[in-house]
Amino acid sequence: MYNPLATLGKYTVSTLDEMGRIFLFALKGVKSCLLPPFYFREIFRQMTTFGFYSLPIVGLTAVFAGMVLALQTYVGFTRFNAEGAIASVVVISITRELGPVFAGLMVAGRVSSSIAAEIGSMRVSEQIDALMTMGVDPFKFLVAPRILSGILTAPFLVLIADIIGVMGGFLVSTTLLDFSTGSYISQTIQNMEAIDVISGLVKAAAFGFSVAIFGCYHGFYSDLGARGVGNATTSAVVSSCIGILILNYLLTALFFGI
Repeated sequence: MYNPLATLGKYTVSTLDEMGRIFLFALKGVKSCLLPPFYFREIFRQMTTFGFYSLPIVGLTAVFAGMVLALQTYVGFTRFNAEGAIASVVVISITRELGPVFAGLMVAGRVSSSIAAEIGSMRVSEQIDALMTMGVDPFKFLVAPRILSGILTAPFLVLIADIIGVMGGFLVSTTLLDFSTGSYISQTIQNMEAIDVISGLVKAAAFGFSVAIFGCYHGFYSDLGARGVGNATTSAVVSSCIGILILNYLLTALFFGI
């Protein structure tokens, strides 16, 4: 006979067990980042994959986010005769929220899936076991470089996304909405504060850590076979996106909460 409470309890225990495994995996990964040996060539390769190859999609997302934000803000603010605040809204929204979150989600879709697929394939083909046989710690060689690359590279991606996003809002405002170029730039500079940019960069580092951890975790413990690797890839993307949204709220509350 179907017992809904038993089913709920089963999934609750399973979820808590999974969260515990992820937490312990993250702790072990952080420890691997702090202790030698360091594989600098692998770190540089992962930074290139994480950052340089993600620039096109992050830049494209940021410029259209800024352009749409300017249009939507103009439509809403004209109802209250507050069009002059568009520059302030664009720069604050991009640097605090849209730049870090959109960049994080795009990187999660691109990089986290790639990490899970790569490590999952190594698990299936027993390459991870081969590393252990040769005396190489898989966490040192596989997990730590990806975590370090995520933490170090994501802030630069977000900084570029902030610049491109603000530029997108500037282009729409000055070309389509007939704003004065000098006035728009002046308002942008006056209303942008250091804490806006710093909070976004801190979020970016946390998002990069989330993307790397979830990608490595799901790839490291993927089931055997093509279906197992595919499931690990999907789980990595979903987990990374959820982690980014949760971290975004927590960090926003930390920086700007009442």
